[in-house]
Amino acid sequence: MKLAVVGGGSTYTPELIDGFARLRDTLPVEELVLVDPAADRLDLVGGLARRIFAKQGHPGRIITTSDIDAGVADADAVLLQLRVGGQAARNQDETWPLECGCIGQETTGAGGLAKALRTVPVVLDIAERVRRTNPDAWIIDFTNPVGIVTRALLQAGHKAVGLCNVAIGFQRKFAALLDVTPGEVHLDHIGLNHLTWELGVRLGGPDGENVLPQLLAEHGDTIADDLHMPRAIVDRLGVVPSYYLRYFYAHDEVVRELGSKPSRAAEVAAMEKELLALYGDPALDEKPALLARRGGAFYSEAAVDLASSLLGSGGSAVQVVNTYNKGTLPFLPDDAVIEVQARVDGTGATPLAVPELDPLYAGLISHVTAYEDLALEAALRGGRDRVFKALLAHPLIGQFEHAEALTDKLIAHNREHLAWA
Repeated sequence: MKLAVVGGGSTYTPELIDGFARLRDTLPVEELVLVDPAADRLDLVGGLARRIFAKQGHPGRIITTSDIDAGVADADAVLLQLRVGGQAARNQDETWPLECGCIGQETTGAGGLAKALRTVPVVLDIAERVRRTNPDAWIIDFTNPVGIVTRALLQAGHKAVGLCNVAIGFQRKFAALLDVTPGEVHLDHIGLNHLTWELGVRLGGPDGENVLPQLLAEHGDTIADDLHMPRAIVDRLGVVPSYYLRYFYAHDEVVRELGSKPSRAAEVAAMEKELLALYGDPALDEKPALLARRGGAFYSEAAVDLASSLLGSGGSAVQVVNTYNKGTLPFLPDDAVIEVQARVDGTGATPLAVPELDPLYAGLISHVTAYEDLALEAALRGGRDRVFKALLAHPLIGQFEHAEALTDKLIAHNREHLAWA
């Protein structure tokens, strides 16, 4: 089995490598290719990756290359984890929207649109290269904004599934609070990427007992603290929203917070510098503790589970993924991309049935889906007017004056990445 990781020079990659090493019986990788244009980072990450494999006795071969075509050739699956423009572009995404009193975040609001506009054309180019060299390969997208990027891939006819670590993070957290194994916890996880709610926490499978009321009663303070939301709000909802919902439920408060401290991108850039220095130590043969602060917890386990099911080594499994709606949420088009539990096998992902959604959640999902429609149109076809319409449609913007100003700022800060600008 051959896997390729595009964006393999990311500081995230040792987390993925550690998962491949520990879970080699689930996903027997014989050849792993790390692809990245940044040769200096790739050398550091590749060296540590080989040492991690060696320490854990993994027999697989790790190759590094800056040649996308060579890297993805004959791969059974290609994992995308790239960031167009790097942390510098992310820093802009997180700062210039604040000048208009709007959220500055890399996947939500105007910053999220900027990232989509930079990313979709690049991802589609990579996917076409994969299709030319191996049309049967699966593409696993971990590149944000995952919902929009996955929809672009699926609309272009690629064999693609989107993946996020929010659900597996909740699963692991709830399992620890309940003192059960993660495999015993099934989530009623419903929504769009970075716009989801845990409507139920079931023990034993999709039809198991819903213990969410027990969790909230016994551990509500811990859960609310992790979400940075008041306990009273979580209790009132009776569900567990993704922490990304704080951008919607406490928008003005978050804007004030973001304007009073360095951006997350600045923090990550400093952390990455330290991580790369650690990766260059030839004595280091495991992922460093600092990597846990970088984000992406449990991402490797989620990636291994998904790849093993798609490639047949793990059989059919139920996992939270991003895939076509196909009537699952009846108020959305079939070709909307949603994030729900799905049965995954060699044919792809088939969403499981979900309960009827309260209008409180269905309304916001519909609104953001409409924005994502317009965002993808802007990413595929370009043009100031399409950017403006997407921004005006976003529920966190929605005002003519803000949309006009944000359009100008987005284009000015991203001109080098927008062919049409």
